[in-house]
Amino acid sequence: MKRSLFLPLPALFLGIPAAIFLIAQVPETSSTLPKPDESPLFVERYAELQPNERVAIQVYERCNKSVVNIDTKTTYNTLLFVSFNEPGAGSGIVLDKEGHILTNLHVIANVNAVKITLFNGESYEAEPVGTDPYTDLAVIKIKALPEVLFPITFGDSSKLLVGQQIFAIGNPFGLERTLTGGLISSLNRSMPSRREGWSIRGLIQTDAAINPGNSGGALLDTQGRLIGINTAIASKSGGSHGVGFAIPTKTIQRIVPHLLQNGKVIRGNIGIEAVRELPSRAKVPGLLITILAENGPAEKAGLRGPKTARVRGMLQSDLSTADIITAVEGMQTRTADDLTAIIEDKRPGDRVILDVFREGKNIKVSITLE
Repeated sequence: MKRSLFLPLPALFLGIPAAIFLIAQVPETSSTLPKPDESPLFVERYAELQPNERVAIQVYERCNKSVVNIDTKTTYNTLLFVSFNEPGAGSGIVLDKEGHILTNLHVIANVNAVKITLFNGESYEAEPVGTDPYTDLAVIKIKALPEVLFPITFGDSSKLLVGQQIFAIGNPFGLERTLTGGLISSLNRSMPSRREGWSIRGLIQTDAAINPGNSGGALLDTQGRLIGINTAIASKSGGSHGVGFAIPTKTIQRIVPHLLQNGKVIRGNIGIEAVRELPSRAKVPGLLITILAENGPAEKAGLRGPKTARVRGMLQSDLSTADIITAVEGMQTRTADDLTAIIEDKRPGDRVILDVFREGKNIKVSITLE
């Protein structure tokens, strides 16, 4: 479905482009972080540090081994049949001892080779496991010994508050496992996804310094728990003085099990390809259907799009004949995101009830998703 951009500035994905384990079953995190070192020199220095400095050190020592460096290679052929390789870089997060790595899809999309480098400098070729263009998430896998894999501990992103202190670990510009810090600036932001007509919703906005190469890296709370995966920055220049966005763990925990099991997320399709958002000042605010999938679920259920007629040899659409969706499952729909937010959590075979305004009357339409 068509929609407008939600960011005031261009959203730049943070990978440097060449252009089932259930996550919910993560171990509990101790409320007190251990000191990262007990050597006499460290103990002496540690005692001199401020409390906020100790927290940052502890988070880094606990989590930096769980963040990996991703190097990619894309091969291009010129018109003279000369091949050249373009490198790319990003970050990833260790999910389990089996070698599954979480990253952003845009980090590894359309590349020829993916190499993972662990904290100890060892490198491995990665194989794809699953991808989801709707949320820009991907899982890849390496064949590494369990003893060199340190899975991240998951936190609960649904309990976050604006103003919380957070940390980001990633590989900006290829500088491995770089730590930055900041605050949660806002919650529940949206930005366009790689799938045209869809948005990634529920994003965490942060002022932590993130740069190209941070994509796929970890956003952490002060207990060293993963609360999100760094994904994009809204910036006029692409530098870290913009605002950063991270996909929250509540989205990750919903998507990744599907990627591990099926290689993709199987979603229900409603068969509505495009809508026009009618503002609240309109006589009937809601979503005006502009394109229905031919013989799709919505059309089968009786929803109506605009009628087309040939005028002076050209096809024209009469939008006055199209249905206006005012609610889905009893929830008001004022934007295309309102609709997709409900539908994307449904599976094929599920039924949804739409409130529709048609020819001066309010009716209900039941649609079985395909």
